[in-house]
Amino acid sequence: MRAPLIAVLLALLAVPAHALPPPCSSGQVFEDRNGNGVRDAGEPGIPGVKVSDGVRLSTTDANGGYDVPYEDGRTLFVIKPAGYDLSVRSDGMPDFWHNRQYHAGPALKFGGIPQRQPGCRDFALRPRVAAGDGAFEALLLADSQTSSLQDVDYYWRDIVQPLVGRHGASLGLTLGDIVNDDLSLYPAMLRTTMRLQVPWLFIPGNHDLDFDAAGDEDSLRTFRHHLGPDTFAWEEEALTFIGLDDIIYQPGRSPSYVGGLREDQFAFLQAYLPAVRKDRLLVIGVHIPFFEEGARGFRAADRERLFALLADFPHVLLLSGHTHTQRHWYHDAATGWHGMRPLHEYNVGAACGAYWSGIKDAQGIPVSTMADGTPNGYARLRVKAGGDYALSWHPARAPDDSGIGLHAPKVLRKGAYPAWGVYANVYMGDADTRVEYRIDGGEWKPMKRVEQADPSLLVENMRDDLADALRGYDRSPEAEVSQHLWRGALPTDLAEGEHRIEVRAFDRWRGETTAHTMYRLQNAEP
Repeated sequence: MRAPLIAVLLALLAVPAHALPPPCSSGQVFEDRNGNGVRDAGEPGIPGVKVSDGVRLSTTDANGGYDVPYEDGRTLFVIKPAGYDLSVRSDGMPDFWHNRQYHAGPALKFGGIPQRQPGCRDFALRPRVAAGDGAFEALLLADSQTSSLQDVDYYWRDIVQPLVGRHGASLGLTLGDIVNDDLSLYPAMLRTTMRLQVPWLFIPGNHDLDFDAAGDEDSLRTFRHHLGPDTFAWEEEALTFIGLDDIIYQPGRSPSYVGGLREDQFAFLQAYLPAVRKDRLLVIGVHIPFFEEGARGFRAADRERLFALLADFPHVLLLSGHTHTQRHWYHDAATGWHGMRPLHEYNVGAACGAYWSGIKDAQGIPVSTMADGTPNGYARLRVKAGGDYALSWHPARAPDDSGIGLHAPKVLRKGAYPAWGVYANVYMGDADTRVEYRIDGGEWKPMKRVEQADPSLLVENMRDDLADALRGYDRSPEAEVSQHLWRGALPTDLAEGEHRIEVRAFDRWRGETTAHTMYRLQNAEP
């Protein structure tokens, strides 16, 4: 008995690796009627759902079956269709992806993608009860960029905790730089973000890379293990969202990365975009802005190639992060866009502001104002049927949500030449925003848009310069030119005493918003 058994074992050992059963390339997308995430008897497959590995695209057949040829190291994902919800993973993430890793991957400092058995993968979808007019709201974050567990605590207390149970959003999105190079913080960031109890999607940034990877193709393995695919799509009744990694890692070169897209991403877009509905908003999310130039900017050829694929879509919005400032950009022929109207890109301000820097407030959280004077915080995207959308910026924990930051001198000499002014930083403003001011309830007058640094941040820079000791762990950032700053001259020919300054801005989405401050006129003798 023993001899035949040994012979069988030796025969098995002699079988070459390529003769082993191939890993599974197929699975099913099914209707999860009881919500347990497992396909039970009587739960039908769902036809017409798209499944992809970021390159190839498969559409489920009449029984919900799909087949995406297996390639080791790729991340498989289902494109959630409108009208459905996904099961929730044990870590709180929506269960729409699966890393295929039959063989051992490269050894990486932060783990990469663990090797696993090559089983088939099914995806569970739960039908959603339709409600309302199809309007949709999402929370937008960029650059949470935590370097330590202390920073994760700031992120929790400053951004996440005030929103728990209060946000009303159906989706959340982080536009890269979830952490600041320490990928071991992913689990803590994931636990913290998932306290919001909303499906959350993550796009990688240049500080989310495995820097010990041999090439770009392996540089997001740890990201994909914890946070999902680096290329994906997600559909709702009001919008289609596409998330794209736009960091091309160049180990051993200077610079070590550049903005752009890979050939496999273009293959995915060319396969997927023809099926995307044009009567809803198409949102493209990346980390490095499309308008960013220079050695680490977005490659012009890739931008023009992408814009050509988007040219026939009437409703497109681009979202980006990376700059730790905030602005609106309108693409035209100069940047390769040839659509009927300019293409809007919203460069979202950073959740961490200026890298969790500056003096700490009464709660022990760094003020962390960005270099353009925008306070750290988060944005909201509201979308209606037919492609209409609205954006808003919300400073973290701010009791004043007017979206306007004011700076004015406290006191001026009565009768002095009116050389000093009030400055209004309208965080969501652009060149077409109308901003006005008035004194003591008088006539509204236009303010002039100026391209200069926010004076409030310049004051912080001076205070840091003049301090005999550090005022915080890291100084506030050096003030840069703001793209959304307005100035109005303050009159000095009024009565001695206090005077009220009112400012109003006409936000294209929120309508009129107002803010106010005071200044005082004082008599003086030479």
